[in-house]
Amino acid sequence: MLMALASAGAYGTNIVSAQIAGQAGLNGPLLVFYRVFIMLALVAAAVAIWRASIAVPRGERPALLLFGITSALVGSAYLSSVAFLPVTVAAVVFFTYPVLIVLAEPFVTAAPFRPARLVAACAAFIGVAMVVGPDLHGLDPRGLVLAMGASIGAAAQFFAASALSQTPLAARLLWSHLLILPVTAVILAITGGFLPPAAFALAPIAAAVTIGGYLVGFLLQVIALNRISPGAAGLAYCAEPVCAVLIAAVVLGERLGPLQYAGCALVVAVLVINVTLEHKGRAPSPA
Repeated sequence: MLMALASAGAYGTNIVSAQIAGQAGLNGPLLVFYRVFIMLALVAAAVAIWRASIAVPRGERPALLLFGITSALVGSAYLSSVAFLPVTVAAVVFFTYPVLIVLAEPFVTAAPFRPARLVAACAAFIGVAMVVGPDLHGLDPRGLVLAMGASIGAAAQFFAASALSQTPLAARLLWSHLLILPVTAVILAITGGFLPPAAFALAPIAAAVTIGGYLVGFLLQVIALNRISPGAAGLAYCAEPVCAVLIAAVVLGERLGPLQYAGCALVVAVLVINVTLEHKGRAPSPA
């Protein structure tokens, strides 16, 4: 659970630094392409140095394929949705995925339906909506479809990752990014925003934090989803927009209103309760 929360925090940091990099002229698709490329290069080097196994059990290959495809589509759909929607609306629609995970968990896994978790997911979603403060003007159906598609893809991604219990970590990272990279390359080609690595000199610190936030966030996400249920993980990732907003307030000087502070408090309260319940559920029974 702590790894999932740390991953959410890394992704939240990633959002703020990407905004700073974008203002300097480094567009989103460019950053996405390079961060995936760097992750793939690092994993390939680690595999070569430590001779780590990249074998995937036959029974888990469909889940790994689904994980790679959904990982690519989530970022692509979410990134594309903001071309038609305000970022705040896209974020709120996207963060319906923890609720979707909780609703689907009894049907996809052997876990029983937990009403308390559904209530927590709905409360966290309300908190996220309060934090982000969506602007409901200028809604475009295309953007709504893309953001909802990203939400569904994220839910599928969590279930697929949790099904890779026998696949080594190196194999999960390597094969998934081999699937993600071509998708990001196509998006970058369509947007026409390719720049050489020297362009990162425009905002070196912001670019480094953006790429580093993704590397840490994705690594911890893959590890966490092998150790906790998709429902518990989905709730943990509601911390991502809260971290992003709070970091933006400190780093960028953005002012938060009372409603946003109340939303932050609601999400944090849900996360504390969720972590406590998960810890109790895993505690060994006395002999």
